[in-house]
Amino acid sequence: MPNETNGAQFDPLNSFRQMRDAYLDVWAKAMVDTVNTEAYAKATGSMLDTYLAMSGPFREAVEKGLLQALQQLNLPSRVDFMGLAERLTNLEMRLDDMDAKLDRMEAALSPAAARRPAARAAATPNRRASRRRRTK
Repeated sequence: MPNETNGAQFDPLNSFRQMRDAYLDVWAKAMVDTVNTEAYAKATGSMLDTYLAMSGPFREAVEKGLLQALQQLNLPSRVDFMGLAERLTNLEMRLDDMDAKLDRMEAALSPAAARRPAARAAATPNRRASRRRRTK
C-alpha cells in the first residue's frame, strides 16, 4: 500500500497529537510552577477572604428567608430537629436510669438476690454505660 512506511500504517493526525501533548506538558509545568509560589498563595487567600466576607450577608439573608418559608409551610427547621434530638437523648438517658433502678430493686427483692447480690449490681452499671455510649 502507498500509505505504509516500514510495515506500519501512516497516521496523518499523529503529528497533531504530539504537538497537543507537548503543548499540554508545557502548560502543566507552567501551572505547577505558578501555583507553587508564595505570591499565588497570598493572592488566592485574599480572594477567598473577600469572597467569604461578601457572601456572609447573602448567606444569612438566604437562611432567614428559608426559615420564614419553612415556618409558613409548617415544616421543621434544622434548629427544630436539633432540639428534638436533644430531648430524645435526654428521655433515653432517663429511661436508662429508671431501668437501672428497677434492676436494683428487682435484685433486692428477689429471693435469689441473697445468694448473688454483688454479681447483679456489678452488671447493671456496665449495661447503663454501654447504652449511654451508644446514644451519643
